[in-house]
Amino acid sequence: MTTGVRIIRAGLGDIDLVAPLFDSYRQFYEQPAELAAAREYIGQRVSRDESVVFLALIGFGPRALGVGFTQLYPSFTSVGMKKIWILNDLFVHPDHRRSGTARALIEKAETFARSDGAVRIKLQTEHNNNSARKLYEKLGWEFEDKYVQYKRKL
Repeated sequence: MTTGVRIIRAGLGDIDLVAPLFDSYRQFYEQPAELAAAREYIGQRVSRDESVVFLALIGFGPRALGVGFTQLYPSFTSVGMKKIWILNDLFVHPDHRRSGTARALIEKAETFARSDGAVRIKLQTEHNNNSARKLYEKLGWEFEDKYVQYKRKL
């Protein structure tokens, strides 16, 4: 694990540390900055137990600094009749990249999903997100090209 970084499961008391990271994550995907909305969204997911958020921290107490996060959503495989988790968001602050933080977050997500009885974790990223794709493959994640994915905006 990264020296000085610890990974915790975020609770309601950690939302103010997660929200700026989540807002930056959204900006990475070309969305406008909306810190208040980001805080509300993450707070709702955590308070309603609709997602699991792991937070990478440096330091303790009021001096703790959030440097990265990952958010997982529960789902199921009908064919396999088992639980799966979708690793929907992964972000490390630019000042803390290449430090092992992303790896630590992914490993924490995998450990959690395994302990929850899930049969797999799924994720998607943009084709041109090469640094993330290299990390996923280095950690043993397999590129899936068996299925075609569609979406429809509502």
